[in-house]
Amino acid sequence: MKVYNTLSRQKEEFKPISDKEVRIYSCGPTVYNYAHIGNLRTYIFMDMLRRVLEYNGYTLKHVMNITDVGHLVSDEDDGEDKMLKGAREQKKTPWQIAEFYTDAFMKDIKALNIEVPEIVPKATEHIPEMIEFVQGLIEKGFGYETSDGIYFDIKKFDGYGKLSRANLDEQIAGARVEVNQEKRHPADFAIWKKAPKEHIMQWQSPWGMGYPGWHIECSAMGRKYLGDVFDIHTGGVDHIPVHHENEIAQSEALLGKPAVNYWMHSEFMMVNNGKMSKSLGNTYTIENLREKGYDPLAFRYMCLNAHYRNKFNFTWEVMQSAQVSYDRFIEGCQAHKEGTDNVDSAVIIEFLNDFEEAINDDLNIPKALGVAWNVVRYGKKSKQLYELITKMNRIFGFELDKKKAEDSQPEVSPEIQALIDERQQARKDKNWKRSDEIRDELKALGILIEDTPNGAKIKYI
Repeated sequence: MKVYNTLSRQKEEFKPISDKEVRIYSCGPTVYNYAHIGNLRTYIFMDMLRRVLEYNGYTLKHVMNITDVGHLVSDEDDGEDKMLKGAREQKKTPWQIAEFYTDAFMKDIKALNIEVPEIVPKATEHIPEMIEFVQGLIEKGFGYETSDGIYFDIKKFDGYGKLSRANLDEQIAGARVEVNQEKRHPADFAIWKKAPKEHIMQWQSPWGMGYPGWHIECSAMGRKYLGDVFDIHTGGVDHIPVHHENEIAQSEALLGKPAVNYWMHSEFMMVNNGKMSKSLGNTYTIENLREKGYDPLAFRYMCLNAHYRNKFNFTWEVMQSAQVSYDRFIEGCQAHKEGTDNVDSAVIIEFLNDFEEAINDDLNIPKALGVAWNVVRYGKKSKQLYELITKMNRIFGFELDKKKAEDSQPEVSPEIQALIDERQQARKDKNWKRSDEIRDELKALGILIEDTPNGAKIKYI
């Protein structure tokens, strides 16, 4: 099995520390808002990695953190904590925000059939480990105190920039005005922030009341659950220049050796050939997909058609095409389920070899999916081929036995049906305001209505 290591910029043969268990750390969500589909693509990549490793016989010890404190609006250690910003805007406490959006995130990954990692720690539940980590860095001369926190001295760490290939001299020349003039270098980053009295989320520390820096959270939790050195660290490419670069610096500074053997990152998802971000207001959620009548697993199918290291452009036209292709794939698989034809074992072995070669070549899932399509389209209909597709589906994570929506509509009361019929008439009359009002009324009653190419479909939520 080969994987692309961002650190070396090349594919490498995967050699785990242990022959049987692979230890992985994945940067999880900052739970201040709903995850958008660009975020979720990264977790589908994480899931592909998990499934390929499991397919190859490894057991996993996988950590995915929940960031519920310390992630500032700007990665440069200024601005507001995202949790506090979300709490203020939504008129709730940070803890209420964290609980609500953690639950929403877990529902999203369930809808996408993403396997939940074995360990899902919250940052706020690991403050003592983070304080201990910071103390260790200070004792080794890598941390220094300023009026607003404890900072990591990057000039003391010889390897800074090796993940992103950043040039420190260029950083100095191009640095913007420093927020904290006490920093020794513009790129020095906070490992602990001192909190003003009005800051809601704060804990006692040797440096007074405060809260952890975002980067220290992952290093501390990774070390606690996976040990000083583990196999793989995953994230999105946006983590490379700051978050993961800083993780490497602080972990190696404390341990005196690399903490991670393989760094793996998924590329951006674009939208209409532009950047997707909450700040630009052009993000979509799983709920948005459902509202337009799309199956979340069709979105998963769409993501699997692009290699994780390639940028992918999302449009509604592409989403529609993915839904049609996904439905056809499932129908094609089901056609083999009751097949009576015999297929030569050599054919099955060739299909399987091509499939395994693809998934073990840096998770080439698009190629593996192409092999699966060849199986689906094979001239004979055979239970043997259905069993082969089922084996392949350990990687894909589709619902092979999924019934068509029109065949599995839930029963509703006459009152609810009257609302549904009224909404259909409103849509025919192009009365979009009334149509949206009824959709919201139904949602308040626990019923989600989806407009599909085959008409309106409903489900209970």
